[in-house]
Amino acid sequence: MQSNSKNIRIMKKGKVSKALLTLGIPIIIGMLINCSYNVIDAYFTSTLGINQVGAISVIFPLIMAISGIGIGIGAGAGSYISRLLGKKDDYKANITASTAVCSSIIAGIVITIFTIAFLDKILLAIGATETILPFAKEYGSIYISFSVLSILNITMNNIMAAQGEGKISMTAMIIGAIANTILAPIFIFELNLGIKGAAIATVIAQGITSSFYVWYAVSKSYLRISIHNISFQKEICIETLKVGVPTILFTLLSSTSVGLINIKASMYGSEQVAAMGIVTRVFAIATHIVFGYSKGLQPIVGYNYGAKNYKRLNEIMKVSLIQATVFCFIATTLMIICSNQIMSIFSNDYLVKNTGNLALKVNGIAFLTFGIQMVFATFFLSLGKGREGGILSICRQGIMFIPVILILPSLIGFNGVIYSQAIADLLTTILTIIFAFDLVKKLKNLQYERMNLNIMSKDYI
Repeated sequence: MQSNSKNIRIMKKGKVSKALLTLGIPIIIGMLINCSYNVIDAYFTSTLGINQVGAISVIFPLIMAISGIGIGIGAGAGSYISRLLGKKDDYKANITASTAVCSSIIAGIVITIFTIAFLDKILLAIGATETILPFAKEYGSIYISFSVLSILNITMNNIMAAQGEGKISMTAMIIGAIANTILAPIFIFELNLGIKGAAIATVIAQGITSSFYVWYAVSKSYLRISIHNISFQKEICIETLKVGVPTILFTLLSSTSVGLINIKASMYGSEQVAAMGIVTRVFAIATHIVFGYSKGLQPIVGYNYGAKNYKRLNEIMKVSLIQATVFCFIATTLMIICSNQIMSIFSNDYLVKNTGNLALKVNGIAFLTFGIQMVFATFFLSLGKGREGGILSICRQGIMFIPVILILPSLIGFNGVIYSQAIADLLTTILTIIFAFDLVKKLKNLQYERMNLNIMSKDYI
């Protein structure tokens, strides 16, 4: 309770630059650790062979799609919860949080049944070759059977972020990551289970993370998450879906885009699939840092919008754009300078390294504007403006990317696979700037109206 009160004060009055980092950094660390599951599995399975590395690459978009359900439910509920806390409506915030947790469990069960039933067809559809398929199926059948844990963890991560409890999310993810790092080599090598062992270690680690979240939710959380608070009220469902659906679409389209990369790359060989899979996971680390920052940004924006503190909102926008862009510049520099060293961590194969080296450099340059895209998408979604936020969310990996990846490789060969994301990023940035002008203008007008109202109130008194 005291911790949450401190976080509320930070969101309400703390220095903006410090508040963004205070709430954002723990979430960034938590998301990086969550992202590390696939990276850790890729690292340990890299010694097993190209097909095993390819299997991890192929299964990655399916994991992203499953995670997207948790992200959507959590982001939708989290956006509404932060606005409710800004309005001091704790009662409805408790109901929203409890309903979101229940929804994530139901969704996890349904997804598990459906995916297991069609696993072979799904894996082939997202780029598994004949040599990769058996290994992808081994890993996927185990992971997906317990996918409810992944969805629950991500939903809880968002709920904790909405009440400013980023450190709890970070702690939960650290516990799981440590468990995965310890267990993965034991199951893969000591017990000689190969890629199946990697999946078992990941599932156990996620179970440990889920247990921590449940313990905290029952005994420590400011929000009262309880069976008695579950209520699928119309208003709660609408507010959750308004932000949640665009977020789910974003993640599903991200998954689709990775799947399309695998499909197009598979036309040129398993080495190309492995190379693009490594590049995708490396960029997942960079993008997860920006996503984590956005999660820290979201409750601050939502709280101050709910409290009608428009002056602070404008300041938050300026500072967050600067901080996000500085990070993207640093990440771009590292991608370009250290591309060869990065690829060497995951593979010694010359073709894999050479292909990934170019892809890292090309996409690294395009990554420069990713922070701008995410800041404005987060603002729109945090303010409950699902249409604008939804379009920006699905633009980079959907509206812009899918047509490019479908057309470009047929024109310039495998280089079309490499350059597709960079072109999609450029087009998305242009659209983001167009949307941003309107949002900046509206927030400025709201600030002036609020100032005039305060002046009039003082004159009346």
